[in-house]
Amino acid sequence: MQLALPRYYARRLWRAVIEFELLEEGDRVLVGFSGGKDSSFLLYALRVLQENSPFRFELGAVHVDLGFDTPSDVPLLEDYCRQLDVPLIVQETQIAEIALHRRRENPCSSCAYFRRAVVNQTAAAHRYNKVAYAHHHDDAVETFLMSQLYSGRLQTFLPKSYLEKTNVTVIRPLVYLREREIKEFIETLPYKPMPSPCPMQGRTHRHKVKDLIEGLTRENPFVYTNLAAAMREDPAAELWPRAAGREEMRKKHRRIMRPAAGDDDPQSE
Repeated sequence: MQLALPRYYARRLWRAVIEFELLEEGDRVLVGFSGGKDSSFLLYALRVLQENSPFRFELGAVHVDLGFDTPSDVPLLEDYCRQLDVPLIVQETQIAEIALHRRRENPCSSCAYFRRAVVNQTAAAHRYNKVAYAHHHDDAVETFLMSQLYSGRLQTFLPKSYLEKTNVTVIRPLVYLREREIKEFIETLPYKPMPSPCPMQGRTHRHKVKDLIEGLTRENPFVYTNLAAAMREDPAAELWPRAAGREEMRKKHRRIMRPAAGDDDPQSE
């Protein structure tokens, strides 16, 4: 397989690598490889970077078979990795059984949690110091809005994060690429991504949020870019203060509702 990326893609990848310090000399990077379009592109893109990088780093891939009724097409994945000259590790699990039947209240979250755990543990066991995931810019924006709607928190995943438990650093080199750009490029390769075997495909909270963002962006083209801008740290942000705790509220109540008595009034306790 001939390895090449259009300049636009390469610039976005290198910007993420440099800005967030994702790669450096001597890294051993294990790519979480589901076989879908995003992880397939990530593996290809990192091979291109590896070929053209001024420093040396190693690449490997791990596929976690989740144990769905439709098994992973391992020969397809092995052939793709062979063409890219990247070693592949396949881990068979029963995560689907745990997520869909034992933890049905939030199967997607459970599935993602256990899948990441397997990837991170595999990296540590095979002495990879970094794990690369294929989350792109759309994923980051969707996660940001999902966190607000379903968790009441302002957060999204970071381009780089260190995991003390496994001594592994997680990197996300695709954070400056849009999903449509990845899809357009992967269609030019002689490889057809493996379809997702998940029965929840298209019915998750993420898909609902994706549809919401797409619909709002059709009405106002600035909705997506505004959400993306809001993900950045901003010293001028105007947010409510954190919720006061019980003891803090007791003191405020005493100070505001009984100011004449003062803090020393024994009856105010």
